[in-house]
Amino acid sequence: MKLLLPLLMAAMAWAQAPVSTKTAEHYTWGGCCDGWYLVKNDKLNVIQERMPPGTSETLHRHLKAQQFFFVLKGEATVEVNGKAVKLGPGQGLLVPPGTAHRMRNTSGEPLEFTVTSEPPSHDDREEIPQSK
Repeated sequence: MKLLLPLLMAAMAWAQAPVSTKTAEHYTWGGCCDGWYLVKNDKLNVIQERMPPGTSETLHRHLKAQQFFFVLKGEATVEVNGKAVKLGPGQGLLVPPGTAHRMRNTSGEPLEFTVTSEPPSHDDREEIPQSK
């Protein structure tokens, strides 16, 4: 029991530690966009992302994951089933599983947002070919 208690206390302290883009796992995508895993586990991902002006995801869907996009700074255009939805700071949009979508920054300013995926979406992504 004496050995278990310090391990339990350390695990509890880690689980309650503040997280930010300075401490979170970082990755890049699309050559110039940034993402930080604020929460990363087998049930939920919360990612903060930054997209420079003029950047876009590819059109895709997730068969199992629902995603909630929430804008922190800038203006986002979320294409959902072929329709453009504009979001400003403090606005969000839920994208249900199976829905064709992509995030775009068509503004002249950087875009910062969070995307919450339940369950995590990275192994559940299906690209949708663009018609010419």
